[in-house]
Amino acid sequence: MHKALVIGAGFAGLSAATCLAQAGWNVTLLEKHPTPGGRARSFAAEGFTFDMGPSWYWMPDVFERYFRRFGKRPSDYYDLIRLDPSYRVVFGPGDAVDLPADRAALKALFESIEKGSGQRLEAFLKEAAYKYHVGINELVYRPSRSVREFADPRLLFDMLRMHIFESFHHHARRYFTHPKLLQLVEFPILFLGAVPENTPALYSLMNYADMALGTWYPRGGMHKIVEGMVQLAQEQGVAFRFGEEVTHIDVRQGRATEVRTATNVYEADVVVAGADYHHVDQHLLAAEHRNYDAGYWDQRTMAPSSLLFYLGLNKKLENVRHHTLFFDAPFGPHARDIYETPRWPDKPLFYLSATSVTDASVAPAGHENLFLLLPLAPDLVDTDAHREQYFTRMMDRLEFHLGQNIRDAIVFKRSYAHRDFKQDYHAFKGNAYGLANTLRQTALLKPSLKNRHVSNLYYTGQLTVPGPGVPPSLISGQVVAQEISREWS
Repeated sequence: MHKALVIGAGFAGLSAATCLAQAGWNVTLLEKHPTPGGRARSFAAEGFTFDMGPSWYWMPDVFERYFRRFGKRPSDYYDLIRLDPSYRVVFGPGDAVDLPADRAALKALFESIEKGSGQRLEAFLKEAAYKYHVGINELVYRPSRSVREFADPRLLFDMLRMHIFESFHHHARRYFTHPKLLQLVEFPILFLGAVPENTPALYSLMNYADMALGTWYPRGGMHKIVEGMVQLAQEQGVAFRFGEEVTHIDVRQGRATEVRTATNVYEADVVVAGADYHHVDQHLLAAEHRNYDAGYWDQRTMAPSSLLFYLGLNKKLENVRHHTLFFDAPFGPHARDIYETPRWPDKPLFYLSATSVTDASVAPAGHENLFLLLPLAPDLVDTDAHREQYFTRMMDRLEFHLGQNIRDAIVFKRSYAHRDFKQDYHAFKGNAYGLANTLRQTALLKPSLKNRHVSNLYYTGQLTVPGPGVPPSLISGQVVAQEISREWS
C-alpha cells in the first residue's frame, strides 16, 4: 500500500487526505496545531465558542458533492440552518436593507431601489446560474496543468460565454446603475480577494451562490464542518498527528523522501502540502527544489489580510442580524486600498457576525457572541496600537448604527491580525485568503499544484487551484487527490 503524507489539517488538507485514503492509500496527516481546521479552527473562552476564521456557508452543493463521494451527506455530521434574511447591509445612518432568502422578495427589494432592476436581476442571475453550473461542475475540478484540459470546443465556447475577458465591474453595470445595487452585487467579489475592476465577470457565479443557493449556518459554528470532515477522514483510515510542525522536506534524486518535524521523521511515497504554499516552497525546500523564486512570489497579487475581534457580551443586543456588512464608508477607491495599497485605510469597511442570534449554544444564556472583521491590505506593520485604533472606529460606527452601548458589556475580547496569520499559518505577507482571483491569477496562471522539480510533491489549498474560500479549498483537496491517483494508478 502506497504511503501519503499530507501537511496541514485545513479544509484542503482534510479533503486531500480523505480522498487518498478512499483510493487505497495509507495516509498520515501532520498538523502544526493541537486541533484541526487551519484557519477554520475554533476556540472557547468564558463560556463562548468562537469560529476563528470562515463564517459564511455558501455553495451547499459543493459540500453535498464532497460527502456524497463517500456515500454520506453533510447532515450525517452537522445540521444546517438557512438564514433569512441572508444578511443585512448598512449603507449609512438609518439606511440599511435586509437581503431576503426568498427570490421573489429579493426581486421586489431590487425593484424598490431601482425601477426595472427586478427583472434585470432575473436576467443577471440566469446568466450567473449558467456560469455557476459550468464553472463549478466543469472548470474548478480541473487541475489546470495544461491548456489541453480546456481544448474541448464546447468548453471553449462556454468559457467565452462566461465573459472571462470582461471585468466584473463592467459586467455589473450592464444590469444595474444604482450605487446600492452595485454594492450588493459586487460585495461577494471581496471573498475572492480582488476588486471588481480586475476580477473576471465569470465570478458573477458568486451572486448565484449568494442569492439563489442561499446563506447557511452549521449549528454549533463553522468548525462543525471541520469536525465532520475529521470524523469522515478517520472512518476512511486517515491517521492524524497533531502538534507536529513540519520543519523540512528532504529531497533525493528528484523525490521527496522524508518529511521532518521537531520530533519525528516520516517517509512517504507522496507528499501533499496543504500548508501555506509560499512557506513550503521557500522555507521547507532547498533552493534547487523550489517551484518558484522569491521574485515570482513578490509579484503575486495577494488577497487581503484581516483584523479580527472576537467579543463576548454579557447582554443580548436588539435588532442585530447574524451577518451585517457595513458599507457606510465609501466603497470604491477605499475598497481598492484594501487590496492594492499597503497601508491602514482611512475609512474602513467592516463586517459583523453575531452567531448567537441564530445559535444559543455559542454563548452563555443572555449573552452575545460577536465576530468583527475588517479587511486590510497584506504586509502591513501590525501593532497593538493599530488594532485598538481600528477597534474604536468599528465600535463607534457599530454602536451608532445599533443605537446601543456595546463596549460596557464586553466580558471577553481577543484580536487577531497579520502577525497572528504569519505565526499560526506562516501566511505569506500575513494574508488571510490567499491569492486574489484576478484574470492573471486564474486557472493555468495560478501556482501549480505539482512541484516541477520534485516528482512526488503536490500542493493544495488557497494559493493554488481553484482559489481562495472554503468551497474552493474543499475542491482543491479533491483535485490534487485525483491527480495523484491518476499518476500513480
